[in-house]
Amino acid sequence: MSTAIVTGQPVPGSSLENDLRSLGFDVLVAVDAAEAETALAAAAATERVALVDARFVGHPHALRLGLTDPRFPLAAVPGAVTAQPEARQALTRAVARETSAGGGSGTALAVAGLTDRIVTALDADGGEVHRPELGSLVAVVPADPQALGEARQAVAAVDDEAVRLKSAVKSRDGFFTTFFISPYSRYLARWCARRGLTPNQVTTASLLTALIAAGCAATGTRAGFVAAGVLLIASFVLDCTDGQLARYALKYSTLGAWLDATFDRAKEYAYYAGLALGAARGGGHDDVWALALGAMILQTCRHVVDFSFNEANHDATANTSPTAALSDRLDGVGWTVWVRRMIVLPIGERWAMIAVLTAATTPRITFYVLLAGCAVAATYTTAGRVLRSLTRRARRTDRAARALADLADSGPLSEAVRRVARRGLPGLAGPAVAFLGGAAVVASSALTGPGSALPVIGALIYVLTSALAVARPLGGALDWLVPPFFRAAEYGTVLALAGTAGVNGALPAAFGLVAAVAYHHYDTVYRIRGNAGAPPAWLTRVIGGHEGRTLLVAVLAAVLTASQFTVALTVLAVAVALVVLAESIRFWVSSHLGGAPAVHDEGEPA
Repeated sequence: MSTAIVTGQPVPGSSLENDLRSLGFDVLVAVDAAEAETALAAAAATERVALVDARFVGHPHALRLGLTDPRFPLAAVPGAVTAQPEARQALTRAVARETSAGGGSGTALAVAGLTDRIVTALDADGGEVHRPELGSLVAVVPADPQALGEARQAVAAVDDEAVRLKSAVKSRDGFFTTFFISPYSRYLARWCARRGLTPNQVTTASLLTALIAAGCAATGTRAGFVAAGVLLIASFVLDCTDGQLARYALKYSTLGAWLDATFDRAKEYAYYAGLALGAARGGGHDDVWALALGAMILQTCRHVVDFSFNEANHDATANTSPTAALSDRLDGVGWTVWVRRMIVLPIGERWAMIAVLTAATTPRITFYVLLAGCAVAATYTTAGRVLRSLTRRARRTDRAARALADLADSGPLSEAVRRVARRGLPGLAGPAVAFLGGAAVVASSALTGPGSALPVIGALIYVLTSALAVARPLGGALDWLVPPFFRAAEYGTVLALAGTAGVNGALPAAFGLVAAVAYHHYDTVYRIRGNAGAPPAWLTRVIGGHEGRTLLVAVLAAVLTASQFTVALTVLAVAVALVVLAESIRFWVSSHLGGAPAVHDEGEPA
């Protein structure tokens, strides 16, 4: 249990101690700074500690936001400050200085404002003290009886629970989520919180629901398709609920952020596979595996564009452009905000569209519409970001260049060529060469038949061009396009070679391989976002890097028969999946158990 040390004489009629206990704190009273220091030293080193002014008046949710958020080692609201175990030393030093300065006196003058002086001392020491936005919530330390009465009236005038429930909803979300899901999913989140359910349990329930939906789609019957559409929407409701539950109860965790992100991709791509199986088993025996794989590739490349652009501009300076200024002006016109959010086809709109089309049409039509919508969204977002990059004069940091290099996923072959080449390409030549090399290998794979050596030549060219593209730090205006070009080249090559193999099972095997590799690339993104760096170098070497896998698949297609190639793709998919999943699970579970800082990404809708 956490410990809250209430400093000063208790105030008659105050509910402070009860509020703190309701938040999970064991409450101690310290009448002066010396007693506060003693109580702080006695508290277990592995638990959270808070110092709260006895005169504090405010909403319980203001205390919750200031004292229980697991994402921040140090946090404060007026009259209260808290430290997690990793920040206890800083808090102890600040309290010791205040005790020394006040001589340990128990006078009202010495105790009054103790917590706020400690926060000031923490700031002076360079401590990063989080101060949550309270909005209409009250958190004050009244100086006299009149101020006390006014503060209590202000508390009574605001519904604490209504504010808490409203703040559980993500501040920026898609149109469908905002108007068709969140109005009731927030109440489901509160229901889960009151029954002790955790966000991770709700996330798992969402995954299971989506997998059942995929199973229903795989039946190939109209009833199965209708059930699949309904269950997919139900899965999305739970997907919204887990984040809202995390915000409502402030139950953030490293493991939870990873599960939420990876399960979203697993749900969507498993559903694509279910639709493809259902199309093959239905009355028309339609083969849409190429469309399913194309949808997964397009969606994954869209995400990589988002990730790369955001990492490239994470901490860039002089980060302005006319395009960004226009976007800011459009934000002032309400309807344009929603149009621009919908055109990028975020997860809410995308899943709603897929669910309705599944229930009402065929898998082929569903994939056609999905591919068209994602193509429009990808064109819109990529074009806007290219314009921003070309019209701004941003100076990118070494951190951004390192993140883009990690996202590139270059393997041993690229490293060897880069050591020989030594010097990189200037200006826009890097992304241009990455694009041309990727286009060469995909085109050579798509335009030749089974057993051709041309894709191998294209892959060798790709190895060379990809090494040249990353031979220098990726700090150029459009260098964030390099990782998406690499993803499109690798995934597109696998699709093209499997599609030209002309045998049953080749495209499903290719779907499995791309899914396994895409998981590795998403895992890299989530590690970078969590400030954990890229996956270990040995993992990249073992699975070959993007250029090594592309060359391997091209060689296998050239030297094996079509049926043997299908078996080889299947084996490769299983091998890559086992290696990357084992390392990913090991890393995230150990990070969670090791007390890694909790994270909660409120970024763009996926």
